[in-house]
Amino acid sequence: MAVKLAFIFFSMILVNNYVLVKFLGICPFLGVSGNLKNSVGMSMAVIFVMFLATAVTWPVYTYLLVPNHLAYLNNICFILIIAVLVQLVEITLRRFVPPLYEALGIYLPLITTNCAVLGVTLLNIDTQSLIAGSGHYYTYPEALICSLGAGVGFLLAMVIFTGVRQTIAKSKPPKSFEGLPITLVAASITSLSFMGFAGLLENLFQIGV
Repeated sequence: MAVKLAFIFFSMILVNNYVLVKFLGICPFLGVSGNLKNSVGMSMAVIFVMFLATAVTWPVYTYLLVPNHLAYLNNICFILIIAVLVQLVEITLRRFVPPLYEALGIYLPLITTNCAVLGVTLLNIDTQSLIAGSGHYYTYPEALICSLGAGVGFLLAMVIFTGVRQTIAKSKPPKSFEGLPITLVAASITSLSFMGFAGLLENLFQIGV
């Protein structure tokens, strides 16, 4: 069990990174990654929302929607749950960390529509387990670990790309590449670097078991 959970956790960080591999959550990835403090603050908020959203949506779907034949309402229910959690984070930051709240600006309420957060909750109930050959859907502990790994993967992507953008800011790219073009090129190269992890964890897992 511990090996499976570890595999899910690290696969969500490296192999199935929601930002650099699945290309979800690109809006805050490009909008907030110019500053390390803001990147970490946004990432911690996303981790919190992802984990709590999964902790609430999985049992709601499994024990409320499915038994009552209301599974088709999962998208609406999940968005409402995520919106409530984002409001909780927003109120907390505004009360206790005003500078970070001001720095995040519009990107904080946008967590509500962050496709990475919604994607985690949906894939936890719709996608078969990432463990090869397991043939089952995520259990509750697996779903929680998956969401935590996805959040940490979001943090890792944000921190890495912040460093990349700060390096770019000190360089002198061609005039036609300044601004958004060089940022998108850098994001593409950063994404390609993560594709080198494909297949690595699966092989290690098979060796481990």
